[in-house]
Amino acid sequence: MVYFALYKILDTAFQGLYLALFIRVMLSWFPHDRSHPIMHFLYSITDPILRPFQDLIPSWKIGLDLSPIFAFFALGIIRNLVFTLLF
Repeated sequence: MVYFALYKILDTAFQGLYLALFIRVMLSWFPHDRSHPIMHFLYSITDPILRPFQDLIPSWKIGLDLSPIFAFFALGIIRNLVFTLLF
C-alpha cells in the first residue's frame, strides 16, 4: 500500500512537470507577461529543468530553442530510472 501511494505521488509529480513544460512551450508562441504571478510560477518550475540544456545549445546559434525536447527526454529517462530503482 505504501509503495502504491509513493508510486502515485511520484507519477503525479512527473506528469505535472511534463504538463508545465508543455504549457511553457505553447505559451512561448504567444506574447505574454512574465511578471504575472502564474507565469512567474510556471517559469520558476520549468527554468531549472530547461536552463542546463539552454546553456549546452544556445538558441541564438541555430535560431531555435531545442531545450524543451532535451528536457522531455531527460525527464523520461529520470522517471524510468527512479521507478526502476524504487519499484
